[in-house]
Amino acid sequence: MTLDLFAHHSQDPRDKRDATADELGPGAFVLRGYASANLAELQSDIDAVIAQAPLRHWLTPGGKRMSVAMTNCGEVGWISDRMGYRYGTHDPLLRREWPAMPKSFVTLAHDAAQSAGYDNFEPDACLINRYSLDARLTLHQDRDERELGAPIVSVSLGLPAVFLWGGLQRSDRTRKVRLEPGDVVVWGGPSRLAYHGIASVEGSFDADAVRFNLTFRQAR
Repeated sequence: MTLDLFAHHSQDPRDKRDATADELGPGAFVLRGYASANLAELQSDIDAVIAQAPLRHWLTPGGKRMSVAMTNCGEVGWISDRMGYRYGTHDPLLRREWPAMPKSFVTLAHDAAQSAGYDNFEPDACLINRYSLDARLTLHQDRDERELGAPIVSVSLGLPAVFLWGGLQRSDRTRKVRLEPGDVVVWGGPSRLAYHGIASVEGSFDADAVRFNLTFRQAR
């Protein structure tokens, strides 16, 4: 099902006038090309954050090294190690606060959430993921946030990827959804705890070719 969600919003027409949304489930949408005109600015801001808080491969509580390289910006950042999954105000490697969330991030996350029907989304955490061609993210729920009434906003940059979208149980059937750079996925409401992941990253064999993903959350 494809919906036009943007006609009633006064968005910047450069990249949102012709945008459409594919419905994944109740309260869950892929906003096709929503961030396409902003990719260069977003990538520049990603690079600036990484310069302050370098990417790293977290360990799972079971001690496995994640294939996706990650860092954070915002008031809190998502952390994973043998102690578990959690949010913290400080980078545990550098022992200082996470970098502030760039204005371009905040504006995009707020506007995308509003366009999908979620008003007053104020993200305080942005997880930056970098996927190389061999990186994967297994099915999981985003449930470490205190405010589960707020949506998740996920922005794709760089190489395309195959996004897995499931149900509220890990055993539920999953859909494969191709995400292009500039696509934004927003989910909340009945779909807030839907299982999701990344099955594969698509692209050339260029070792420098990667996919970036910004995941915005209202964590506390």
